[in-house]
Amino acid sequence: MAAVSCLHVEACQNARSGVSGSLVYVNHADHQPEEQLSPRERARRQRIAQRHQLGRPEVSEIELGQRRYAVAEVDPLDVDGVRTVTVGTAIWLVGFLALLPFIGPLRDAGNLWWLWTCLAGFGLGLLGIEYCRRRRQALALQPELRPNETSQFGAAGS
Repeated sequence: MAAVSCLHVEACQNARSGVSGSLVYVNHADHQPEEQLSPRERARRQRIAQRHQLGRPEVSEIELGQRRYAVAEVDPLDVDGVRTVTVGTAIWLVGFLALLPFIGPLRDAGNLWWLWTCLAGFGLGLLGIEYCRRRRQALALQPELRPNETSQFGAAGS
């Protein structure tokens, strides 16, 4: 695995492109100079480098302790939360509908609160969807309010 990571980062750097993740561990103990590679291995590395030339960001390296990481300069994801809150709300509704046929046994066991918890989750989710929709509209009208700063370690670091 470490040799693959080193190969992946080296191929991306040769192509002056990025990696799909933010941080990749580079193990230089497995690194071989270009002259010592077989023609087959050299061709394989060139194919990997060509694969990563499709509009990927520049990659820089940082060193933390004894490890070296490749960091891709990427923009943060444009997430407004509407989809996430909608999925959560739908799950609460499914839970409520799934428990509805069992209202008698739930009452007998003293667990009728499960049903009302699902209903409350669904109701609060509807409020959350409206909140996120309004927030998305406000950010669309005023793009300067949109946060665009990331950590020095990319999207994975904080």
